[in-house]
Amino acid sequence: MQEIKCPNCGQVFQVDESGYAQIVQQVRDREFEKELDRRQQEMARQKESDLTVAKMRQEQQHRAALTEKESELAEKDRLIQQLQAQLAGSETEKKLAVSEAVALREKASDAAIGKKNEALAEKDREIERLKAQLSGAQTEKTLAVTRAVQEKDKELAERATEITALKGALSTRETEGQLKEKSLREQYEEKLRLKDEQVEYYKDFKARQSTKMVGESLEQHCLNQFNAIRMTAFPRAYFEKDNDARTGSKGDFIFREAAEDGTEFISIMFEMKNEMDETATKHKNEDFFKELDKDRREKGCEYAVLVSLLEIDNELYNNGIVDVSYRYPKMYVIRPQFFIPIITLLRNAALNALQYKQELQAVRSQQLDILHFEENMTTFKEGFARNYELASRKFQDAIDDIDKTIKALEKTKADLLSSDRNLRLANDKAQDLSIKKLTKNAPSVKAMFDELKADT
Repeated sequence: MQEIKCPNCGQVFQVDESGYAQIVQQVRDREFEKELDRRQQEMARQKESDLTVAKMRQEQQHRAALTEKESELAEKDRLIQQLQAQLAGSETEKKLAVSEAVALREKASDAAIGKKNEALAEKDREIERLKAQLSGAQTEKTLAVTRAVQEKDKELAERATEITALKGALSTRETEGQLKEKSLREQYEEKLRLKDEQVEYYKDFKARQSTKMVGESLEQHCLNQFNAIRMTAFPRAYFEKDNDARTGSKGDFIFREAAEDGTEFISIMFEMKNEMDETATKHKNEDFFKELDKDRREKGCEYAVLVSLLEIDNELYNNGIVDVSYRYPKMYVIRPQFFIPIITLLRNAALNALQYKQELQAVRSQQLDILHFEENMTTFKEGFARNYELASRKFQDAIDDIDKTIKALEKTKADLLSSDRNLRLANDKAQDLSIKKLTKNAPSVKAMFDELKADT
């Protein structure tokens, strides 16, 4: 059952899934109709704007052409007036010449009259020539006016053709808009139909599975999605199930990828969670955050991603990738359709920082080499100092032993010298020993020695 709150009275009432689907369908159809009306109004406004622009452009060109032709006609009128003025001046000169000729005819000779007649004939020829020029100018003016009218008629015909073409183009565009609108409507209806079919399919599919099968199907779905693009998008990536449960828990999948030099730049711990609609105890996504963060830290992964179909009516998780780093660092919650996009997003972000990681790794390696060098130097110094101390101690012990030995030898020497002195004294005493001295105070012993000596 779905709960719906009235925005006017605030009353909350419940509807079943079919009623909720009908309400959603009505709202979608109303929004679609509004969008179509808006598109039609926009196309009508665009059509009127195009026609207005075309009419204004045509009127401007027409006015420019009329101005140009009026200038040409004014120039022709000015030329005709000049010719007429020249012709009037020639007639005045002719009359003056005739008057002079009449006056001179009475006074001058025949020769003078002949010359005047020649002058008059010349004037007549000049008049005829000016009349011919005036007639030619009028004919040229008439031809120019006729040509201008023909050109203007031709331009108007061309403009009419262009307007007709524009009207045809606008009609074609309107037809295309209608066809596009029809196509959009059909595509929208087809997407709605496919979506409804997919929802019904998943409902039926989940209804026929046990809770364990539902979870395993989600894992298999994500694995199939990844394997479909593994060789094209992630040729060097590691994506396998987490089978290490030595710490008491494990995730579902681990994603790792390293550069060509072996520098790992991305690692993600994935956990897939799903349950049937009929399950009595409904879990929430937050119930698995702590365990997922623990698995991420124990397995040494940088990011943690929960692929979840739990809380299917929660719009927070239905709108896309949800960052829950405010609860646990570098953790995201997604629906299965965002499984590949989250990998691509995190991987591209890590690739941008790969160069800095490599440089940092090189610096760390250098620091580690320096640290090892310092440790080796310290070890050498400590060993050398220890060996020096031992050698110095042994040397001092040897010197002490030598001193002791010298003292012992000196004592032995003194003892030997004392023994030599005692032996010399003993020898002297032995040399000084005689029977007389031995028997000095022993008369009986002297008598016995005397008897032995007498016998001998």
